Amino acid sequence: MTDSMDRPVPERGVDVISDNLSRLPPRPGVYRMYGAGEEVLYVGKARNLKNRVSNYARMGGHTQRIARMISLTTAMEFVVTETETEALLLEANLIKRFKPRFNILLRDDKSFPYILIRRDHEAPQILKYRGEKRDRGDYFGPFASAGAVMRTLDTLQKAFLLRTCEDSVYSVRSRPCMLHQIKRCAAPCTGEISIEDYQSLADQAADFLRGKSLDLQKQLAEEMDTASEAMEFERAARLRDRIRAISIVRASQDINPEGIEEADVFALARDGGVSCVQVFFIRAGQNWGTSVHFPRHEADQSDAEILSAFLVQFYDTRPPPRLILVNETPDQLDLIQDALELRTSRKVEIRTPQRGGKKDLLAQAERNAREALARKLAEAASQQRLLAEVQTAFDLPAEPCRIEVYDNSHIQGANAVGGMVVAGPEGFDKSQYRKFNIKDEELEPGDDYGMMREVMRRRFTRLLKEAEEAEKSIAELETYPDLVLIDGGQGQLSAVLETLAELGLGPGDLNLVAIAKGPDRNAGRETFFRPGRASFQMPPNAPVLYYLQRLRDEAHRWAIGAHRAKRSADIKKNPLDEIEGIGPSRKKALLHRFGSARGVSRAKLSDIAEVEGISAALAERIYGHFHSG
Repeated sequence: MTDSMDRPVPERGVDVISDNLSRLPPRPGVYRMYGAGEEVLYVGKARNLKNRVSNYARMGGHTQRIARMISLTTAMEFVVTETETEALLLEANLIKRFKPRFNILLRDDKSFPYILIRRDHEAPQILKYRGEKRDRGDYFGPFASAGAVMRTLDTLQKAFLLRTCEDSVYSVRSRPCMLHQIKRCAAPCTGEISIEDYQSLADQAADFLRGKSLDLQKQLAEEMDTASEAMEFERAARLRDRIRAISIVRASQDINPEGIEEADVFALARDGGVSCVQVFFIRAGQNWGTSVHFPRHEADQSDAEILSAFLVQFYDTRPPPRLILVNETPDQLDLIQDALELRTSRKVEIRTPQRGGKKDLLAQAERNAREALARKLAEAASQQRLLAEVQTAFDLPAEPCRIEVYDNSHIQGANAVGGMVVAGPEGFDKSQYRKFNIKDEELEPGDDYGMMREVMRRRFTRLLKEAEEAEKSIAELETYPDLVLIDGGQGQLSAVLETLAELGLGPGDLNLVAIAKGPDRNAGRETFFRPGRASFQMPPNAPVLYYLQRLRDEAHRWAIGAHRAKRSADIKKNPLDEIEGIGPSRKKALLHRFGSARGVSRAKLSDIAEVEGISAALAERIYGHFHSG
């Protein structure tokens, strides 16, 4: 794989492209088109770079979107690959990284949770898991949401009595915990069940998640009958409860498709220039949840193009199943299948079924996609009306596309955090949320004005730097706010104005509004403050007031959530972390031996030295940390 960046000498986009043609090889690869300020406009892949890029050098025959993209191009960059399949995978990776404005983009790309049965302990633990699969054990998923995982975990605990506690808690139990009392855990920690029998429960839970639920129910029913005949009625009752729990989790699935053990189902619906892709996750013959996505694309792009780009980006960081069902045959079907097989090292089939249970399942996904799209369009229309009312309420030159809302949270100055949330035509944009850990040590505890000054200074210093690097004015940036809402009154507004003036920004550069709570913090009696204007209130039942309250409350929720997370991290900070030479593995060994940092502090020097991985010198350092003097 080779990489090259060609110099952008010509001024016109067509000339830039033509200038690169003479140096391009007739080989597979990926190309990037850059606009002003090194903005990535488009990422594309080609079987033959020279032929593909030559199409852009033609003077006519382009769609409006392509013509606009060519006109904005100031530079190009190329990566040569060995195969077109490799180019397709690289293209998906670069699109997700740079988010070019002319590409179809999977915007709400999130990781999906798994269920993990850990096998690196004598008593396997069952838990929700996200991220890279590093721990040794059995992974089951993906599930569509954390809620779907937690519901399944809840029922699995009832059926198989597996522990969810951490190893450090398990190792110091002297009597069964509450979960054992309410029949959610077999309590291997205190010997209420033998390790062999407990591991058998873990194996049964794994079999259930692999789709062997019917066989498992038959086996448990036989064991229940045997126990009943032997007059072991307590054991028979436990087995009965487990059978019931397994039946509940099987019946709770929205869809139990016949003949489909493992598949992902994708249904695309379009209306009003907006697309919706509904995804069903089928694993072990059960529905493990659904997710809905709204990819970004231009109006002239076809359903096949949209679904093709969506699939490649969707599986960029996820292993695909053996079967993928789609309601629209994607572009370059064979190439996509080859790329997914390359990623997962097994056969992957993409099909559009025409009859039978798979067709029925796809039809249900299509109905869900159409309904989700209808809700989205209705919400967008309502959002548009609210933004128009915001424009009128604050005399803005146009409907705001980006509203930034700021709030602070702290307890008497401790763990102070500032929060910024962003809203626009599509609602809250959580990918743009930011939190600011207050760093100014000279601030008086509880100085809200000082905190707001620091937040605004850091936010707009960065924005000015971005404008300078892009050689644009600050108002030309996509992240430039059309409206800034501050949770507070005239004092906070004055502090913000002073800070912006220090940065060379005046009231004319930003639309600033402070929203103060009413008397006794009553919602509906908020007062609004604007620079150089008299304060005012809105009618208590005005829809725009409810919208602004929701913005203010979301900023408050985000800021207080960040504050609580910071405070919780401080509370959980372990004294062992302060000792030089104590890393995660040694810390784990000490906690396993003594149960807690307090247990370590009470231990004898000779006992500390006996812990695996703790040398005599390190034991003295640990002992000295807790017994200084």
